[in-house]
Amino acid sequence: MLQIIKDKMQRDKKYRPKIGVMGGTFDPIHFGHLVTAESAREKFELDCVIFVPSGNPPHKIHQVVTDKNHRYLMTLLATATNPYFEVSRIEIDREGYTYTIDTIREFEKQFQGRAIFYFITGADALNEILTWKESEILLTSCEFIAAARPGYQKQQLYADIDYLKSNYNGRIHFVEVPSLAISSTDIRFRVKNRLSIKYLLPEAVENYIYKNMLYRENE
Repeated sequence: MLQIIKDKMQRDKKYRPKIGVMGGTFDPIHFGHLVTAESAREKFELDCVIFVPSGNPPHKIHQVVTDKNHRYLMTLLATATNPYFEVSRIEIDREGYTYTIDTIREFEKQFQGRAIFYFITGADALNEILTWKESEILLTSCEFIAAARPGYQKQQLYADIDYLKSNYNGRIHFVEVPSLAISSTDIRFRVKNRLSIKYLLPEAVENYIYKNMLYRENE
């Protein structure tokens, strides 16, 4: 899909693709991530969504994170059947800590500054976004799609969005996603304790986890 978009950009100099960027550790990726990306793609008419497994996320330095190549391969398996989904190694291959602002800048170069980027994230991240590297620049470099499960405290979310819009010119949208009740933390717990993870994530990812003995700390 990315090559199709770039070819169209070559033919039509006025064409400005709308690209979703979904970052995360994806440890492991699950249906909540996939439904969120598809909901955002449909609602905001995105040309495609690029999944970006984090390489060395600074906010996870005190947590054990599965090897980045395992997480990249699981993301590939999970997204393979959707022609509008792509997976990038941009953070997996970058040395040192990986930051969202650097990723957006690299994508801007790849798309010659003509694409409109929508960074897809969980609504909870809005509370921490001002602690991200060069957050004030990031908020004006791309639009944000904040995803939340039904029942999320929308009043606080709307207050956070209004604050970022008023003080930092942030362009932030909201999408509600039922499947966000699924979590990677719960899946890791279930695998470790020999509980079923079926129907929480794609079968190909489930098989990959078992084949590679992931999340079984005592083994």
